[in-house]
Amino acid sequence: MKKRYTDEQIIGFLKQAAAGTPIKELCRKHGFSDASFYLWRRRFGGMEVPDAKRLRTLEAENARLKKLLAEAMLDNEALKVVARGKF
Repeated sequence: MKKRYTDEQIIGFLKQAAAGTPIKELCRKHGFSDASFYLWRRRFGGMEVPDAKRLRTLEAENARLKKLLAEAMLDNEALKVVARGKF
């Protein structure tokens, strides 16, 4: 899925809203829905740009580790089946 806005832009939108810009006006001006704004606020609220970049790297690392764990579990299960002789 292609992201339309970068994390830095989203944090900028949140800062503009915190500074007093009405949310409806901000959404209309930049072309996103107010539902998107509230989702972003829940996810990125109180973050700065370096924090968001760190979050993105941690999420990527977590996905990689989950994939490695799943592959290891599949290998382990295959070895158990072969050891039992039911292949």
